[in-house]
Amino acid sequence: MAKVAGLTYVDEGEGPVTLFLHGVGTSSHLWRHVVAELRGERRCVAPDLPVHGGSDIRQDLSLPALADAVEEFCAALGLGPVDLVANDTGGAVAQQLAVRHPARLRTLTLTNCDVHDDTPPPAFRPTVELAERGELAGLVGAVLDRPELLSATAYGQSYERLDDPAAVVEAYLRPIFGKPGGGKAFERLLTSIDAKDMIAIEPALTLLAVPALVVWGTGDVFFETRWARWLRDTIPGVRRVVEIEGGRLFFPEERAAELVPHLRAFWESERARAGA
Repeated sequence: MAKVAGLTYVDEGEGPVTLFLHGVGTSSHLWRHVVAELRGERRCVAPDLPVHGGSDIRQDLSLPALADAVEEFCAALGLGPVDLVANDTGGAVAQQLAVRHPARLRTLTLTNCDVHDDTPPPAFRPTVELAERGELAGLVGAVLDRPELLSATAYGQSYERLDDPAAVVEAYLRPIFGKPGGGKAFERLLTSIDAKDMIAIEPALTLLAVPALVVWGTGDVFFETRWARWLRDTIPGVRRVVEIEGGRLFFPEERAAELVPHLRAFWESERARAGA
């Protein structure tokens, strides 16, 4: 993997640039199946957000600061307007990026993610509270040595099938908690995610004309389907809401083959609209 502006990233394929953003506790690895489907027709760029993967730790880990980090990354790579696709906390970062740097986006696709005051969602609050007490890093240390414990954490609720917890630990958790200061930085990240930053951008979202698609898994215990409708009713650029029946938070990883056709159809329709 390469590294630019303090962020490690995947960069595969040629063509229109698609930028993928993941959420807390995962990495660019979340998008590997989607990238594999699209790299023959698009340039797929997927950074690891600060603290995650091999990316650096930053002092400010608030949602606006994460959006600025992504903008710095795009500028450093010389990317023009991108088709942005995001999941989980990455969706909150994407919304922040969209209102702060709308010229950066050609289109926006949001999958299950933090929206408005559902940031963080109630089902994730126990994990945040562990971080607030400084207890999360120690507990995750136990999971690194005993991956079977992962099913009892938020990861167990985020997948429909958690068949290989050891692989998830190695892909997502060890890169975070294995780096110096990573555990404490991750706790600080979780406590920096604040609904006030999302509530503050609602007026700007009501003016956001960037063409948008919402694809939502209906089986998610964190982000209910009503938030997909909230996005539709708030962002004027939303063209369509698609439901992935039974899909959980990480359906872009588990069910990439169901997401990709919707992405292709959306991008093609917007290309045709722009050419009309």
